[in-house]
Amino acid sequence: MTSVRPPITSHVLDTGRGRPAKGVPVTLEYADAAAASSTSGAKKNDIVWSLLGRSETNEDGRCPQLMSAEHQLKPGLYRVTFNTKAYYTKHGEQCFYPYVQVVFELTQPEDHYHIPLLLSPYSYSTYRGS
Repeated sequence: MTSVRPPITSHVLDTGRGRPAKGVPVTLEYADAAAASSTSGAKKNDIVWSLLGRSETNEDGRCPQLMSAEHQLKPGLYRVTFNTKAYYTKHGEQCFYPYVQVVFELTQPEDHYHIPLLLSPYSYSTYRGS
């Protein structure tokens, strides 16, 4: 049996603790050009973000339920937001970046996109994973 993975996945590692970051709230959004053009008062270059999914990282630091595996991506801008303040507050720590937002552009919607986040209270790094 082969498992089908969602087209966009994410993974958060707490580099300060040296382990996966369990319990980070994560949202996934799409820049909806149609919504932007129909919003009254919106300017020509305004971006309207439409929610695609919301999840929380599991014990492996992954978000398996961020979006369904059947979701069909469209070319365009996407944004993943990690609520790092909520995570560090649970651990009784402060952090400099309360949210980390990663905006990326998809040109080949048939591909899989993995967005890892390496996190510490005062820094973060991200890249396109596999």
